[in-house]
Amino acid sequence: MSGTSLHPRVEQALELYDMKRHEEALALLDRRLAEAPEDHEAWTTRARCLTGLRRHEEGLDAADQALKLRPDLADGHFMRGFALRRLHRLPEAEQSQREAIRLAPQRWGPRAQLAEMLIFVGTKEEAFREAQEAVRLGPDVIDTWHTMYKVAAFNSRQDLVQESVRQLLRIDPTDQLAVTHVAGHEAHKPGTSAARAADLYAGALAAAPQSESLRGNLDRAVYRMLRGTRWLALLCLVMAAVTVDVFPTGGEAKELPVHPGTRLWALTLMAAVWGFGAWRRYRRLRTGARLTVFALVRRSFWPRVVLGQAAWATLCALLLVVVPWSERTVPQVLFWLALVPNLLSITHDRNKVR
Repeated sequence: MSGTSLHPRVEQALELYDMKRHEEALALLDRRLAEAPEDHEAWTTRARCLTGLRRHEEGLDAADQALKLRPDLADGHFMRGFALRRLHRLPEAEQSQREAIRLAPQRWGPRAQLAEMLIFVGTKEEAFREAQEAVRLGPDVIDTWHTMYKVAAFNSRQDLVQESVRQLLRIDPTDQLAVTHVAGHEAHKPGTSAARAADLYAGALAAAPQSESLRGNLDRAVYRMLRGTRWLALLCLVMAAVTVDVFPTGGEAKELPVHPGTRLWALTLMAAVWGFGAWRRYRRLRTGARLTVFALVRRSFWPRVVLGQAAWATLCALLLVVVPWSERTVPQVLFWLALVPNLLSITHDRNKVR
């Protein structure tokens, strides 16, 4: 705000705005403007609250009213540009922010807004210049480093992207943009398993619990894990089929029923597959990732399908091994009943998390 003293109601409204209690702030400002409609600071604060509520047309009107009262009000031009940008009127927004910079060159806010707009309406060099100036003026302000991150990412400057992330984490270790970037960078490294990715996203979500992006990425990582259990089930099915010699080859079939020791050994191997391939990995997951497994299965269709197919294939494998079959017709039917449903969906359900 400008250097002039503020009315107590305007000061209180600004405090409520900082706490994201925009409606309460507006109620105070309405009372102030009813008694003093010439208070330009109240109009500027009203514009701030209205844009915070995404009522950008009203916010623009409030900023215009403030500028009618004080044409040289830097905050008024800043809020006018802010509202115009949200209304996708970028050339006008750019002009307003340039005027705010002219009136208050020491302020980082207009420079950060201008830098982000110049990505689309200006030049790369000027966008970088304004972003760097915003960072210089506000080195410990989250918003200036957010701007630098956006400008650098848009222009593929990975060195500045990483520097922005480091600075954001220095200022606020729970910053949503920074923790999302770090988790995504690690999760997308070649060779990263679904379980590792789920752990990374769960850890980041614990730091930034409001991030819908992180929540969606965690869901996708957990879904990849669930799809992986289907391969474990199919491996058990193949082991069971080989043990029982469901499809004899070479002209000589094993004598049925298979010896109990052989069937017990197959059961041991199947238990090892599930123990090391699923249970051990599940137990090592962060609590958030483990809870997501159950939540995703409860609320989404395809995770239930995938888990059901894995359970069905495993059940058929157990039946093949446990029952002392004396002929092969039923085992063959069980084998195909387990295999075919998995093969029908395994090629096209990769991204169907919901």
